[in-house]
Amino acid sequence: MAEESENTGGTRMPEEEVRIGVYICHCGLNIAQTVDCAAVAEHAAALPNVVVSKENMYSCADPGQIQIRNDIEEYGLNRVVVAACSVKMHGPTFMTVCEEAGLNPYLFQMVNIREHCSWVHMQDKEGATRKAIDQVRMAVAGVTFAEPLEDRVVSVRHRALVIGGGVAGLQSALDIANAGYQVYLVEKSHYLGGRSNQLYRMFDRMERISCVVTPLVMKVMNHHLITVFTGADVESIDGYVGNFRANLRLNPRCVNESCDCCGRCVEVCPVSAGNEFEAGLSDRKAIYLPDRQAVPHFYCVDDSRCIDCGDCEDVCPRDAIDISEGARSAAFDVGTVILAVGARPYEPPEGNRWCYDREGDVFTSLEMERMLHSQGPTDGRPLRRTDREMPRRVSFIQCVGSRDPDENPWCSRICCMNTIKEARAIKVRFPQVTVSVYHQDVRLYKKEHEDLYREAREAGVIFMRAHVERVSDDDGHLRVHAVDELIGEPTVQEVDMVVLATGLTRSEDAQKFQDMLKVPNSADGFFLEAHPKLRPLETAIDGVMLAGSCQFPKDIGDSMLQASGAAAKCLGLLSKENLHLDAIISTIDQDKCNGCLVCVKKCPFAAITTDEVTVDGKKKKRARVVEASCKGCGVCAARCKQGAVEAQGFTDEQLLAQIDAALEESPGDKILALVCHW
Repeated sequence: MAEESENTGGTRMPEEEVRIGVYICHCGLNIAQTVDCAAVAEHAAALPNVVVSKENMYSCADPGQIQIRNDIEEYGLNRVVVAACSVKMHGPTFMTVCEEAGLNPYLFQMVNIREHCSWVHMQDKEGATRKAIDQVRMAVAGVTFAEPLEDRVVSVRHRALVIGGGVAGLQSALDIANAGYQVYLVEKSHYLGGRSNQLYRMFDRMERISCVVTPLVMKVMNHHLITVFTGADVESIDGYVGNFRANLRLNPRCVNESCDCCGRCVEVCPVSAGNEFEAGLSDRKAIYLPDRQAVPHFYCVDDSRCIDCGDCEDVCPRDAIDISEGARSAAFDVGTVILAVGARPYEPPEGNRWCYDREGDVFTSLEMERMLHSQGPTDGRPLRRTDREMPRRVSFIQCVGSRDPDENPWCSRICCMNTIKEARAIKVRFPQVTVSVYHQDVRLYKKEHEDLYREAREAGVIFMRAHVERVSDDDGHLRVHAVDELIGEPTVQEVDMVVLATGLTRSEDAQKFQDMLKVPNSADGFFLEAHPKLRPLETAIDGVMLAGSCQFPKDIGDSMLQASGAAAKCLGLLSKENLHLDAIISTIDQDKCNGCLVCVKKCPFAAITTDEVTVDGKKKKRARVVEASCKGCGVCAARCKQGAVEAQGFTDEQLLAQIDAALEESPGDKILALVCHW
């Protein structure tokens, strides 16, 4: 690193002779048709410390790169400025060129005179040229104070953590394990499979859900590289990419693997509670097995319902039950994390306009799903709640809890196909039932969906484009009040059963993991990907990936597809011994730090921790940057009132020099914006 001295103005100046090369790219006609590149290069040549200033047609092409490499050697350049396109697009290209020529890549600066200048000022060529000259002048001033930096090197632990035991989590874990890496799969419930277990069939091919999920679960359970924790809560995750540490709380199951599911414990259990697996349509005991095909296939005790009577222990022929079992803990280190915590079905609030109260004959689509299951609470028949009779008229109402600007404005994507599946099943099994669907429009996302939609119409399902205003219940007579969008008139239809196609909202655990991992969320509450096009599987936190409906609502096929993609992203990290991260991070001078710790609270990436130091014989806390976690956003530097934090690559000297250069000419005619580099 170059030695520095203080000048009379208090600004640190490098003692070495600064020799800057400036290169103005035409980008074909993208820049040159608006900006006078020759004038920009001529102006740059006269700037302080600039020893060479050139134009070229395409700086990013081989001739342009060769020219920069040769000039670094010939002119002894120790700083390079390229005025071209976006730093996102070709910044790494020119940094590599500098490095190959023996110049530290962080002594390079790029100016975007395409998107920021030529493309937005096509009607003002003179103004665009003046702006480009200002931009280059600023870059030259800033790069003068640039310092050589070294990339960070982080070791990698070759293990992965997958949070969530639904189809997305299962597929991710299996893909990573099949590539030869250890996986820890954590599921908060005592059984694997997630929400998919509650479905009776998958749309498209109408396959039984057990034919898809059960084999997947068994592959995971039997894989020698996958350690499964069920009934587990993630209490904390600390660390950074390549080196995360997870701490779990393993909640008691109270039943061990010697259980053979004989059912005697259930017979004697005196406690009954609503069965969540059956969407509350039936009861279960405090000791239970949610489904005949549940995996792991042995009972568990609901400790929130159990009254510790001990009857189940007394009758168990295998001594498999211990209701006094306590919680345990587990901890392990991993290199990457996949969030696959899913989503939860929307539940209409109390006093809703659809007359849903869990007592009348208005059901949610999940409740209908369970009723249509041959092993469900009604043995495969859609029975009314009030009299346990088959309905003669059933109406589905779409977009309940979705596409509502006052509540949940997003489309949940699965509701239309789910309704088509259920409506078709009712009509095919019970042709005497009149089935109608109220919808804003039918949204089908895959090529196979259209066939099922056509089959439902041919079977006799009636689709009506209408806005449902409310559902009324007058002495057991349900009426759907809607406005038909085709005729523009209000309609009222009396039915025997209403099914609400409820959408999906974010998981109840989403906020917990957002706080724990600092993963950002979008306005709808779902986890936010790093970039919707360029990095759709990753988060802003390096090493943390997304899979399934925790990002946005998806069907099973799309969830498994994304899960395999997230696993591939993890494998790209796990396959390396070390990761090389850029050097643009913040540093803290603990001698200047006064221990206010505002930076710790404001860091969006949990990249600042505290050290205990001795000051004047007293123990004091001082902030310290965890280099591997830092993203170089500069929030800490902006917040620090002591001037103890410095953002490498964006030091005060560099920023102030650029501001002075920008306002050197006609300052009153300019608006100077300070925007995010990334």
